[in-house]
Amino acid sequence: MKILIIDDDQALCRSMQVSLTLKGYDVRMVFSGENGILATAEFKPDVVFLDINLPDLNGLETLPNLLKTPNKPTVVIMTGESDNLIAVQAMRKGAFDYLRKPLDPSEIYTTLARIKTHRTKERPATPDASLTSPLAPPPVIIDKARPHMIGAHPDIVDIHKKIGLLSRSKVTVLIQGESGTGKELVARILHDASAPDTPFVDINCSAVVSTLLESEFFGHEKGSFTGADQLKIGKLEYAGEGTVFFDEIGDMPMDLQSKLLRVLQEGEFVRVGGLKPIPFRARFVSASHWDLEKLVDEGKFRQDLFYRIAVSSLYLPPLRDRIEDIPELVEALLKKITLQLGCPTPTIKDDALQKFKEHSWPGNVRELENTLTRAVALSTDSILTGPDIHLNHSHHPGQISHPTPTTLAEAEKIHVEATLLKLDWNITRTAKQLAISPTTLRKKIADYNLSHQG
Repeated sequence: MKILIIDDDQALCRSMQVSLTLKGYDVRMVFSGENGILATAEFKPDVVFLDINLPDLNGLETLPNLLKTPNKPTVVIMTGESDNLIAVQAMRKGAFDYLRKPLDPSEIYTTLARIKTHRTKERPATPDASLTSPLAPPPVIIDKARPHMIGAHPDIVDIHKKIGLLSRSKVTVLIQGESGTGKELVARILHDASAPDTPFVDINCSAVVSTLLESEFFGHEKGSFTGADQLKIGKLEYAGEGTVFFDEIGDMPMDLQSKLLRVLQEGEFVRVGGLKPIPFRARFVSASHWDLEKLVDEGKFRQDLFYRIAVSSLYLPPLRDRIEDIPELVEALLKKITLQLGCPTPTIKDDALQKFKEHSWPGNVRELENTLTRAVALSTDSILTGPDIHLNHSHHPGQISHPTPTTLAEAEKIHVEATLLKLDWNITRTAKQLAISPTTLRKKIADYNLSHQG
């Protein structure tokens, strides 16, 4: 294969050229985006290694021009940037892979082996349009104010690469992972990558009363039931061409699961009390901290609905499996927390970071953020040391410490929330534990404004 390297780091280019030439590749190098476009047209490389930060064109601006050339090379993005949103944009715009510097030679050779297989593989004559139909690409600009996941762990980088690929179509996506790993954040990144100017509609299936859930989904016509004094637009209709995110979909009642299945099968729905079908045009994204396949085996979740919502799946690793990301996470979270609290960002000492690295983090990134918020709020100076960090070792993952209640309602709220947390927000088991019906439990969740965020 012929390889072109486009990077303004001449030492890196030369090093890659020497090592790849020794492996039998025909390698050339250029040091700017414009020259890269010209060299691609002339040299007709099979593979292009393209850096993001070039002296003239941004790598993401160069990429589409490379893919327009008649030989259409396979492009691998390289960057020293820590912003994972670049991976999302690169994959969305047609890059084959995304590598973070410093480059590992074995990773380069593995990537080239995959490319060789990819380029020789016969393309299917009639691809599935639902998986390949491209959406209009958003601007090249990377807006760092938009939500993004922090970390250089391979699983986190891989999630962003997959988000970039998934953003090119409206395939349904299921996001799974423990509580506190950032499932809603991933849904928002996917939304921003594919349709940033459209609505993102969040539906928490654990916190809506069952009897009102259908009206929340589909809307209702005026006079369709007692109290329906005007037409209401449901969340599926309001989402339009945007994204509907069903958080904790494993807690959805079985009767509503069947109605949601019909929406996904038929691509339309009807308002409660209505007759006219309304097209469902939004992207469908769902999340659960439960193992939905296990719920299917237990008869608690419809198998046919599971297959519909899990056309593509993303799994978020727990924080304990990516301890090396903690320093970067702490830095980013401290900036966020101090901005919210209106105070200077403190310096964090090595003994505090070591304390973070040795903790198991059952509540994941959310627990880390809460721990840092508490430390900043109680800090008396601009430095956080080990003794300033108070970790929760005695409580159940996600359990919240409450002040002594002063009213019966407050006591009930605390007890309901504590039981929900203890049972991982399983509505059926919690209702049984509290000796109330699931409908009553959902009403209490709504009345007390309790929230379970994945």
